Amino acid sequence: MSALAESISYIITPLPFALCVIGVLSGIVVGAIPGFSGAMLIAMSIPLTYFMTNVDAMVLLISMYVGSVSGGLISATLLKMPGTPSSIMTTMDGFPMAQSGNAARALGLGISASFVGGLISWFFLYFFSPVLAIWGTRFGPWEIFSMVVMALALIASLSKASLAKGLLAALLGVMASLPGIDKASGTVRLTFGFDHLASGFELVPVLLGIFVFSQAFSDLAKIGGTPQIVKTDTKSIFLSLKDWKDQSFNMIRSSLVGTWIGFLPGVGGSVASIVSYTVAKNSSKTPEKYGTGFPDGIVASESANNGSIGGALIPLVTLGIPGSTVDAILIGALLLHNLQPGPMLYVTNPEIINTIIATCLFANVVMFFMMSGLVRQIAKLSVIPPSFMMSVIILCCLLGAIAISSSVFDVWVTLGFGCVGYAMYQFNIPHAPFVIGFILAELAESALRTALMASAGSLEPIVYRPVALAFIFITVFMLIYSMRKGRKKTQE
Repeated sequence: MSALAESISYIITPLPFALCVIGVLSGIVVGAIPGFSGAMLIAMSIPLTYFMTNVDAMVLLISMYVGSVSGGLISATLLKMPGTPSSIMTTMDGFPMAQSGNAARALGLGISASFVGGLISWFFLYFFSPVLAIWGTRFGPWEIFSMVVMALALIASLSKASLAKGLLAALLGVMASLPGIDKASGTVRLTFGFDHLASGFELVPVLLGIFVFSQAFSDLAKIGGTPQIVKTDTKSIFLSLKDWKDQSFNMIRSSLVGTWIGFLPGVGGSVASIVSYTVAKNSSKTPEKYGTGFPDGIVASESANNGSIGGALIPLVTLGIPGSTVDAILIGALLLHNLQPGPMLYVTNPEIINTIIATCLFANVVMFFMMSGLVRQIAKLSVIPPSFMMSVIILCCLLGAIAISSSVFDVWVTLGFGCVGYAMYQFNIPHAPFVIGFILAELAESALRTALMASAGSLEPIVYRPVALAFIFITVFMLIYSMRKGRKKTQE
């Protein structure tokens, strides 16, 4: 507890506190604008952290994460346009309530539920992460390799697209990581005559291209009119004691559902929100009220999607496996600062872990008061002309791509991967498996080569190592389950 207290005491000093406030505010703003997401914001901001200390960088990025998930409820409630995918279910009851003249109450329910969901998931992050990290330090190369394979299979099988498209995206990401120096032999491979590829593709241009540029290309093709916003005030933002009493069980249950689903690699807040909403509706005595402006629906959705934040951070800080798309980008940020995500991070850089945990708590508190006080002003950002926002986004991407290495080649890499990401979008190929495959491929290759050298090229040791074998079984089970599920859909 003393380590956490030290991290919190550091965050409340002027610079980290300012970074936290800026991160939460920018996350809320981006989350409130339909078409943008926390993943885009964090990917764009990674170059800005290059000259920061690794601790300050984590304060800023985690704060953006918390703010962006919470900010999505504003446009979902006032415009019936979810600012983030995790707020899709909030539109079901938030917008009808706003239309009936209770916009402030709808926003108040969402903000309070977001706060509770964030606190409960933080509790699990703080108390269970060290246990998993200790267990993870016992992993050898076979366990690491099988764990990475399991992560790729899980993320591919749980993606919204088909299993084949998820695996294809992961394979493309692995292939994109291959050019450069072979870590085992030291030879340069797959450069195709381009000297700039001798060190491989830089992580930041790839992230900017896949996540931000591809989304910008997509949104530019769909630019239309400006939606009308529902007027609101701040008189009913804070809930009464009766509201807290009536919604307490729903908040706790939905937060636990969100935390658990967030823990599953590659699932994310949107699935957590859908599952929690479904559970709340199915267990309600009045399920017919859901979708008509029912408070329980708003609370179920927002508690779950914010609960998924702490849940998704658990595998990130303990095993180096991203629990969501944003976490995959956070792994890239850690690598940029020469930090290797995984259980050894607790040993080599415990201050980073403590900073992530402390920021997750502190940012939730900042988010609650900031959204409660500024929600009326922030809501107006939802109607900014998309063409203007896209121009700013594209300019920031280009500056961010060139900032790391001062190389024009990275600008072309960003544009190239932006085209790849847009093509993937058009063919409904998910982006998350691609980025995770790109990031984890080097770790998997290194672990496999180390394991094969130790066993003289034999694959038998993986059968005799229980943890590694368990990961392989989970991988096979998930692939078979996804294939059978896909066949049933096609038959229907």
